[in-house]
Formats: sequence, structure tokens, C-alpha cells
Amino acid sequence: MTDVIDMAKKAREASLRLANMRTDDKNKALHEAAREIRENAAALQEANRKDLAAAKEKGLSPAMVDRLTLSDKTLDQICKSLEEVAALADPVGEIVSTWKRPNGLEIGKMRIPLGVIGIIYEARPNVTVDAAALCLKSGNAVLLRGGSEAIHSNRALAILLARACQASGLPEHAVQLIGTTDRAAVLEMLKQEETIDLIIPRGGEGLIRFVVENSRIPVLKHYKGVCHVYVDQGADPEMARRICVNAKVQRPGVCNSMETLLIHEKEAKTLLPEIAAALQKEGVEIRGCPATLTHVPDAKPATEEDWGAEYLELILSVKVVASMEEAMEHIDRYGSLHTESIVTRDEGRAERFLRELQSSTVMVNASTRFSDGFEFGLGAEIGISTSKLHAFGPMGLKELTTTKFIVRGQGQIRE
Repeated sequence: MTDVIDMAKKAREASLRLANMRTDDKNKALHEAAREIRENAAALQEANRKDLAAAKEKGLSPAMVDRLTLSDKTLDQICKSLEEVAALADPVGEIVSTWKRPNGLEIGKMRIPLGVIGIIYEARPNVTVDAAALCLKSGNAVLLRGGSEAIHSNRALAILLARACQASGLPEHAVQLIGTTDRAAVLEMLKQEETIDLIIPRGGEGLIRFVVENSRIPVLKHYKGVCHVYVDQGADPEMARRICVNAKVQRPGVCNSMETLLIHEKEAKTLLPEIAAALQKEGVEIRGCPATLTHVPDAKPATEEDWGAEYLELILSVKVVASMEEAMEHIDRYGSLHTESIVTRDEGRAERFLRELQSSTVMVNASTRFSDGFEFGLGAEIGISTSKLHAFGPMGLKELTTTKFIVRGQGQIRE
């Protein structure tokens, strides 16, 4: 795997130049990449069709095929993400804080790039572009290793990204794609601790655990997204129905979709059948606790395994709870620190829910589907971290930087 070692070394060299590139040059590359993608949409979709054909032959799940598809809408969103990242403030060089010591020294903290970011991901060709955009804007070189499911799409996108970098004066090896599908390339990549500063895996739990177990390099990750919506006593019925249906149905194969619905017992008799009917109309299979089964007779009994399951398809576990405290205890026990939402009219309970739950994103009266870097105004996201060091939640530009101390003196010496 000498190619991977060589690519990592070239990425390190590129990162040293990229760290000091002007914001205008980085933005030019992002706009150029958007232009290239728009102008070459037909060729990209032709490459994508090869991946989709292979996916059907392999019998990949509908969720995986959805993530893999480069539709007109997906390509348009990719280009908008590039342009949004270009419009964001450049974090590199930002002075985060300053203070003065009694001896006159002025101490400050300045944002700097992490260096070289390695991204290992499965069937999401849009990650190729999102990761490259965020890394370039934050002054990091990036080494990309996508899954075999999207190899043709990723190669086509990587060519356009490299072309945009060259046209804009950015280092030649600022964005590189490991073009082989051999898993040995991943293992070799995970050994390059002297040239790669951070690994970010995106994909299923199996992939992420494989990366964590084999990496010599720090890893930012989340294993799965077991997201909850809690419908509180006295919640607005129409709001609750709309949020629950959207959180589960709008795109079930992604990590911010609702996997468990918790509903207060005072609302279960009248509201749960209505919500369940709306979900079932959209093809959702409901697996419920004994109380749920009394209100939704055609639901299947939930097992202990259901409460911690990330289905990533049209399956939902439902539990009736006696209080918000019981709902939060359930989330603490079975959740994955990803995203939780409460539907409520009570401001006091809303504030308690926000304050007391430890998940990376906690919401009031909103669908969990908004837990996303683009929706949060980050331009795009390079991943979602449920480990609290050094980032927590959707990761944008600032999460791809660290800080260094800067000190200004007037000749002081330490006595």
C-alpha cells in the first residue's frame, strides 16, 4: 500500500501551504467546484448509474440506494453547499480570546487548521464534496476513502474537485481520493499517524467500530443515531403529528431520523392512535410497549432490543410513559447521544429537557431531521460527533480547527 503512504505524505505537504492560503483563493476553488459539477452533471449521473446498477445486483437496502443516488436535487444541493461554505466566515486566523497578565504579556488564542483529515465513508458520494469543501475552507488537506458502492461516482467527483483546486491556485494534492476498494488501503491509511491528524468515519456502526479498533490516529465518530421524540402532556396535537411523521418518514435511512417515539400517558388514548395512523399510512411498522398495543392494536410487541435499535427504515418503536422524567430516563438508557426532541406547550418542561439531556443536539417543537450541519447554517457538515472531545454534534468549519496560544511581549523575561 505504498500509494496510500505516498498520498498521505503529499497531503501533509499540501496542508502546510493550504494553512496559509488567502480566503479569496479558497472561496474561488469552492465556486469553481460548484461550476464544474453543474456543467458536468450528465457525466456524473452516468458514473452514478454504474454504482446504482451494481447496488441493485448486490441487493443493497433502499436506504443505502437512497444515500447513493446523485439525483438532480442532490447535485443541486451539493452545489449549494459548496457556495454556502464559500459564503461562511473563514475561521483560520480568528483570535478566539485575549487577556493581559500582570507582567504585561498579552496572551491570546488563534484558530489554526488541524492539518490533514482522513475521511472514511460508505455509500454517500455527496460526502466527497462536503468533506472537501469544509476541509479546504478550514485550511486542511483531505484524504478521502469512499466505499466500493460509490466508487465510480466518487472518482468522477474527485476529478472535478482536483480540477477546481488547480484552477484556483490551491495545492495540487489538497484533495485526494484513494481510488482502490481494497480494505487493506483503509488499514494502511489508519497507520499514518505521522502525516494524518484526524480520522472521521461516516457510515454504519460496523464500519465505524472497525475504524476505531484499527486506528493509530484520533477518531471523531458516532456509532449510531437512536433519536427520540417525546410528546409531552398537553402538546399541540397537530404539531405533534406533523413532527412525528416528518421525523420518521421524510428520510428514514439517515442518522437523524426518529427511531423511538415516547408519548405521555395522558395523550396516549386520543393522540397516539392518530399519530400511529398517520405513520402507518406512510408505510411505517410500529413496535410498541404493552400500553401502546392497547391504543394501536395492530402494532407489533416491542422487544428489549427494539429500544436501542437504529432501524434506518420505516420501523418505529413506541413507548407510553408516565412523565417527562421517565422519558428522559429512557433516553439516557437507550439513546446514542445524537438528537432528541420534545413536543410541548410547557416552557418550564422545555427548558428542563434542553438543560438536562446530554445528547449532542436537543430540540423543542422541531423535527429531529433538522439535526444537520447544512440546516444549522454550517454550510455543510463533515460528520456528527457523539464523543465530547473535541467536537460534539454536527461538525462544521470551526470543528475542523484547533487553537494555538499567541503571546506578545515587550522584552519580558521570567525571573
